[in-house]
Amino acid sequence: MSVTSAEPTRDNMMDKLPQETVDAVVIGGGAAGLNGALMLARSRRSVVVIDSDTPRNAPAEGVHGLLGLDGTPPSELLRKGREEVRRYGGLVVGGQVVSAAPAAAAADGDLRFTVTLADGRTLQARRLLVATGLRDELPDIPGLAAHWGRGVVHCPYCHGWEVRDEPIGVLAVGPASVHHALLFRQLTDDLVYFTRGTDPDEDTRARFAARGIRVVETPVTAIEAAEDGTITGVRLADSEFVPRRVLAVATRMQARTDGLEELKLPMQDLPGGMGRHFSTGMAGTTEVPGVWVAGNATDLMAQVGASAAAGALAGAHMNADLAAADTDAALRASRHGARQASPDAALPS
Repeated sequence: MSVTSAEPTRDNMMDKLPQETVDAVVIGGGAAGLNGALMLARSRRSVVVIDSDTPRNAPAEGVHGLLGLDGTPPSELLRKGREEVRRYGGLVVGGQVVSAAPAAAAADGDLRFTVTLADGRTLQARRLLVATGLRDELPDIPGLAAHWGRGVVHCPYCHGWEVRDEPIGVLAVGPASVHHALLFRQLTDDLVYFTRGTDPDEDTRARFAARGIRVVETPVTAIEAAEDGTITGVRLADSEFVPRRVLAVATRMQARTDGLEELKLPMQDLPGGMGRHFSTGMAGTTEVPGVWVAGNATDLMAQVGASAAAGALAGAHMNADLAAADTDAALRASRHGARQASPDAALPS
């Protein structure tokens, strides 16, 4: 069961697509994409951000663990980011990319890409930054997805303080859930671990017992809530009801790849089937020349600050690559002009 943002965060993303080839197109308008675009725009690069407006953290009340901006609503952070990109001449365009593909090289040999949007609009770019983020896949338990980002959380660093001292239940999905439980135990004395068909070994059970974590092996059949929408607890297969106010679950995280198939970017799986992401090297470089990836699309565990930093690094790396290409082109043009201006160039061979 995949979950996406609850509400769009759109402000004004009506910038028009340019007709000329731009230095860079950024696919994805979250923290990584906007910070990458900011670095490029501040380097006087023509840059267009294509934003589908489906941020992963839209249901959250605030962004946490981000120095100086802790608690800022996600929509407000993105609004400010868009304003900053535009301040330096960057464009932010609302739309869904359905195709991003290599195009014929320019006359000077430089790379070209064609990006196509769902409404048929296209644009040409010299370089691409993929910052599409990821999708969270939740266990298929009735009532679970409706509380995503509020009563159902996944990250103790993003949401832990806000749910401290509440009765918390951890819904196991695999080996990673053991670590998950120990992290959430730091936040509450009342923690129940629902095994959901997994089988914790004796050492894990002993560690849980030492920390006062109750283990429930009866299958979970539903998540129940009060009339005001808050979670009240977990219903088990034997009809027992376990009161809980918060549920923690490690999602399966899948990098968003829609429309990027023609780029043939290499992918990599996380251990234990916990997710799949783009493979990258230093500064978000990929095996595909001219394409970088930053943020959750390549680092599934990155919080907002880490994603923004990765976008900034990728943007700086892209600018350096463009600067080298510009210099190569200028040198070729200079040498060609010098040959044509030379008197010997007109003599018969």
